[in-house]
Amino acid sequence: MMANSQIKKTLLGISFSFLSIQALAVPIQWTDWTTGETTADGFVGMGVITTDIATIDVTYMNPRGISFYQPSGGVDYWTPRDPTTSPYTSDVVDNIPTGTDIIALQFAGMQTLSFSETIANPVFSYVSLNGNGYAFDQDFEILSFGHPSDGNACGFWGCGTSFKSVVDLGDGVFEYQLLGTGEPHGTIRFTGAFDTVSWRSLSNENWNGFTVGVEGTADEIFPDPDPEPDPTPVAEPGTLSVVALSLLALAGFRRRVNR
Repeated sequence: MMANSQIKKTLLGISFSFLSIQALAVPIQWTDWTTGETTADGFVGMGVITTDIATIDVTYMNPRGISFYQPSGGVDYWTPRDPTTSPYTSDVVDNIPTGTDIIALQFAGMQTLSFSETIANPVFSYVSLNGNGYAFDQDFEILSFGHPSDGNACGFWGCGTSFKSVVDLGDGVFEYQLLGTGEPHGTIRFTGAFDTVSWRSLSNENWNGFTVGVEGTADEIFPDPDPEPDPTPVAEPGTLSVVALSLLALAGFRRRVNR
């Protein structure tokens, strides 16, 4: 009986291993930064993200201003561009930020990204977060950074690690800080649907830069929360094959045990 039970567990484990879906890297639609101006209210940068079904306007606002804005041409700070060792790619993000677009910061203080349409799983890539840090209003995961400890090449300005610190501000409010050592270059991801992302630069430092991309709009990535039920659900052929093989193997074992 013990052997029979163990075999059942093994076969079920094999079946679920085949049925499980592994997360794969996906192409990211990066912001094409286009225009920007400094006004009495600070700096405003405008860009566009184009997905398969939508064109999303992106607005960046920083009341304190920025170091510089590079919507086209200039130095490519997203090097090196080998996607297998880039600080910006991972098993989640397939492609390096396109072009040379970057917004470079230098002042401590709050800033906000706003999207004209709800977007899904935004990714945020950063350059040279040296002597500074970003405190976001949303939790995030660090996907990659430019350091041998993460299996990646160094970034444009050198090597550095990245890590997250969660700070309890009280009354159920938390701040999610992106920090690092050396010269951090890398990519983080916010999971879910967003209209805005806000963060605080922790200190003055000239300069550190960023850009943002998305997997797609919320409608593209997330299924209908209340879909019509499928009247005739049919299992995938591959699923049926795995289950059938597992059941046949179990039946054969039970025949041998009962002899």
